[in-house]
Amino acid sequence: MNWDRIEGNWKQIKGQVRQQWGKLTDDDLDRLHGKREELEGVLQERYGLAKDEAKRQVDDWGTRFRM
Repeated sequence: MNWDRIEGNWKQIKGQVRQQWGKLTDDDLDRLHGKREELEGVLQERYGLAKDEAKRQVDDWGTRFRM
């Protein structure tokens, strides 16, 4: 999926992101505004992931994402 499309539809997508990564708060999601790198950084903080693992999870989610 094109990340620009995710970013552009962030308000509709936040619920699906929250389902995937339940430790993210509403404040986190509001602050991200669909920015991929910021999502990866928050995942690293909340889940204690390495940078590569956070990137992989976001990549995997992006390919499975349906709108």
